Amino acid sequence: MRVALCQFNPIIGEITGNRRAIAEHVDRAAAARADLAVFGELSLVGYPPRDLLSKDGLVAASVAAVEELATHAITTAALVGFVRPTPDKEGRALQNCAALLADGKVQHVHVKNLLPTYDVFDETRYFEPGPTPTPLEFNGRRIGLSVCEDLWDAEALGRAIYDQDPVDRLCDAGVDILINMAASPFEVHKAGRREELFARRAKRYGVPIAYVNQVGGNDELIFDGGSCLVAADGRVIGRASSFRADQLVVDLPDSGAAPPPGRCEDIGSDMAQLSSALKLGLRDYVHTCGFESVVLGLSGGIDSAVVATLAADALGPENVTCLGMPSRYSSDHSVNDARQLAEALGVVYHEVPIETMHASYEQSLADMLSGGNVGIAEENIQARIRGNIVMAYSNAHGNLALATGNKSELSVGYCTLYGDMCGGLAPIGDVLKTAVYDLARQLNAEAGRECICGRILTKPPSAELKPDQTDQDKLPPYDTLDPILRLYIEEDLTAPAIVERGFDEMLVRKIVRMVDLSEYKRQQAARVLKVSRRAFGMGRRVPIAQKFVH
Repeated sequence: MRVALCQFNPIIGEITGNRRAIAEHVDRAAAARADLAVFGELSLVGYPPRDLLSKDGLVAASVAAVEELATHAITTAALVGFVRPTPDKEGRALQNCAALLADGKVQHVHVKNLLPTYDVFDETRYFEPGPTPTPLEFNGRRIGLSVCEDLWDAEALGRAIYDQDPVDRLCDAGVDILINMAASPFEVHKAGRREELFARRAKRYGVPIAYVNQVGGNDELIFDGGSCLVAADGRVIGRASSFRADQLVVDLPDSGAAPPPGRCEDIGSDMAQLSSALKLGLRDYVHTCGFESVVLGLSGGIDSAVVATLAADALGPENVTCLGMPSRYSSDHSVNDARQLAEALGVVYHEVPIETMHASYEQSLADMLSGGNVGIAEENIQARIRGNIVMAYSNAHGNLALATGNKSELSVGYCTLYGDMCGGLAPIGDVLKTAVYDLARQLNAEAGRECICGRILTKPPSAELKPDQTDQDKLPPYDTLDPILRLYIEEDLTAPAIVERGFDEMLVRKIVRMVDLSEYKRQQAARVLKVSRRAFGMGRRVPIAQKFVH
């Protein structure tokens, strides 16, 4: 049996366009003489559709599109993901389904069993789980069909969440191959963990596993593709590309023999994956939201340099506008570094000095601010002037404004509301400061030249909002700060547990308090592209008004 693993980039809610893309993949699979074309979870609707599922029109369009696609599945059958109303009157109103289309008809509908409700997932809000699955007979084979979470076991999840294992039940009934239709969001290191899961389960049951993942960016989630075929002995013998649409055709011989090795694309290093993921997430967010170009403030520092480079690579330099906005405190080298970077990238660059505006603010607000914390207010005025300039350019020219803050700054509140936090998307808002430097080096390596110059990579980080300012005036060194943030935010450790890892207790409690007090800022911040286990946004739901002592 020849199977085409079809990973494409579905747009949420664009059912007509998704149907056409699926039909094109089926045609390609037929040209490759494939018996079956397999697509990802909810491939007709796009994942995750969230509260769009409350729209009757979307559900009806999903069902109609499956019926229409069935007439296209003549030479080659297809497994397609869609949503339908729950046939019974009890339970939740919808089901997350996979349809087998063959001989011009819908031959079988499989319903997802395990509905994740943790991190970024909230499927029990919408879906009713399916009945105990049974093997699917196709082309003389017994297929064990599962949808994404159905294949994940307690070892991979870190704990037993569910009271059943649908894959166990399928294999107990006897299957020749397991097929998993997925929409598995990207995280750094996750691709390797997924394949370890597949290898463990393939060896446990003695059957190959074919896995198909969607690709593309949907809001803050990024899907990396990496569809693969794993042999019964746990070897990955076929792997599609990561971070782009692809079709991998694999052969499954008769009588349980091992599948022959096929095309096996490299996953790439962690930094290469991070770079590709952020570019894909940025490009899809911009284009799906109806924009063609972006604008950002370019300071001469590492964060804005990395965001500008990502944007130029993702969208083309002609679609990126950078604004240099020097103040009385901006160093000559920062101004020159910003100009040099803009020239190296080939982006549009405008310089708008803010001294006149800054002085006017000071004069107008002098009486009102006297007696208060004038230093902090004055620093934030500068940041907000710059935010106003970026947003003015965005409004006038229709560019999406990008915020340039990193995860370390967002964590501890080292950022200004309505200032440097202005923007519609924060591309590196889930990248800790120490990783931003590694990402900059990766981007230079990909360019084959030093677009982000050595001085940007080596000078002490500074907001340059007062004389001789550096980030370490208020923060510990980032190589100390970032490990604490990772343990507290991504690993959910308490302050005492972090101290047990060898960190100074007073420092840990200070940082934890800074993180907690800054929640009100983060809930007003731009969306961040999720690339870690726990990003700020939809997967981290912390109350602002609370007094829990860690």
